[in-house]
Amino acid sequence: MVQLIVDQLLAYGIRKVVVSPGSRNAPFSIAFDEHPEIETLVVHDERSAGFIALGMAQELGETIALCCTSGSACLNYYPAVSEAFYRSIPLLVLTADRPAVWINHGDGQTIVQRDVYKNHIMGSLEMDEDVFDQKSIEQHQEDLAHLLAITTSNWKGPIHLNVGLNEPLYQTVEKTVNYGKILALGKATNRMDASNMEVIVQEINQSKVLILCGQMTQDLKVQQELIKLASFPNVVVLVENTSNLQHERFIHCIDRTLNGFDQKNEVYQPDILITIGGAVVSKRIKAYLRNAGVKKHYKIGAEFPEMDTYRCLTQAIPLDPSDFFEQINEYELTANTHNFNGKWKAVDIVAKDRSLDFVSEFSNLTDMQVFQNIQDYLPEDRILHLANSSVVRYAQLFDPLPGVRYESNRGTSGIDGSTSTALGAAIVNPRKQHVLISGDISFLYDSNALWYEPFPRNFKLIVIQNYGGGIFKIIPGPADSKQREKYFEAKQVKSPASIARAFGLQTKTISSLEELIEYLPLFFDPSNETQMLEVQTDDANNAIDLDRYFEFLRN
Repeated sequence: MVQLIVDQLLAYGIRKVVVSPGSRNAPFSIAFDEHPEIETLVVHDERSAGFIALGMAQELGETIALCCTSGSACLNYYPAVSEAFYRSIPLLVLTADRPAVWINHGDGQTIVQRDVYKNHIMGSLEMDEDVFDQKSIEQHQEDLAHLLAITTSNWKGPIHLNVGLNEPLYQTVEKTVNYGKILALGKATNRMDASNMEVIVQEINQSKVLILCGQMTQDLKVQQELIKLASFPNVVVLVENTSNLQHERFIHCIDRTLNGFDQKNEVYQPDILITIGGAVVSKRIKAYLRNAGVKKHYKIGAEFPEMDTYRCLTQAIPLDPSDFFEQINEYELTANTHNFNGKWKAVDIVAKDRSLDFVSEFSNLTDMQVFQNIQDYLPEDRILHLANSSVVRYAQLFDPLPGVRYESNRGTSGIDGSTSTALGAAIVNPRKQHVLISGDISFLYDSNALWYEPFPRNFKLIVIQNYGGGIFKIIPGPADSKQREKYFEAKQVKSPASIARAFGLQTKTISSLEELIEYLPLFFDPSNETQMLEVQTDDANNAIDLDRYFEFLRN
């Protein structure tokens, strides 16, 4: 059975496996290790392993396999599985299990693993060595091919294969037969029915249109089509940095711009909303659109067709966004009388100018000043990974850097796994420099990522040490609670740099604005062996300065 599974993985192009050491999964570990076409990475901590595999799949755009032993090991994969589910990232989670007859009968390392990920998985299959001979080889091939075919479908995501294995576990099997079998799922059309598209185009010509772009992989075709649409006076294109869409016609800093006008003013409110991509960071735009009286909302893309984030969804269109916008641009759009784009851009320009005026006044080292200086010194051609929670929000206050790709775990927006995800991406793409900005709490949650050896030299880590979860000083509610420090902020005094040094990393700690300005260019130099920079910010003034920032923009 192990041989059949390995052959099927190869048939579907799955050649990279993250293995978490254990006993029950030994047959798979041995088979993967001895196969010349399979590359294995050994990651001991299953939670970290899950996110490393996620980062690899994110970076390569291909399915990565995970393999662990039985028992609670598979539960430690769950945070990464749920993140992959909500970001449509393909993972194969291969969990070894006891044979079914031993489940709930007191054998060691047994839990109920069947359907353990059922709410966050695209498909699952149960295979048991005890019944393997009772079914035909062809049927097992068919079952597994149906599962693996999901990795080539329009709506990708994690899949789960749970395999019950008997002892002995440590003997290898000679390869004598190729059990690989391919099953192709049908692809969705890349064109919308002409009559339906004509209706949408007519609506666009007569309306104020707002296109909102959430998290996406870099897609230059989408970008080019949106540039064309953004030239029309009735069309506004809002993008977040994690959408990886950049152009002067787009509005990039959504919160900064929203802060600059009366949100009850109808001239800024769209008639039609078109959304693409995944998660949107800005809570302000979500609240705004839920109350803006949007008449039509078209959601474009195959993933999560019923997701109604803005409470105005009228139609989900399962087309690739590039195909959808290309088809729209085939029609002759008319420049209607709405100066919708001009009004939004005027506010955006003023807000941007005032933002630059504000940050230039800083003398103390705050979280915002860290991001301002990273804007000034981060070289082009980098991949910038952003941890949750306050980090990714600060990043959205600054225009995207040319030549920089932005990544973040915004599927579930969990604090765990950010370092491991960035590490996985750096491992499989050594040609690029990867930079992760993390908060101290997020770093502490995932410090076992540093256990991986050899640690990639193309990975740089910036940890903002503000001694707790700074997000809880910013968001309404906890900021005013007397329980904030203990129960929400998780106030702490641990040194991230000392933890990194325990894992053998070269570190540097700075605590002043002058040090930051002086050291950042050196830190980003690939020849500099320092891999982690701990920046100790002014904890007392971080939230105050952010409030002052938005107040400054309004006045």
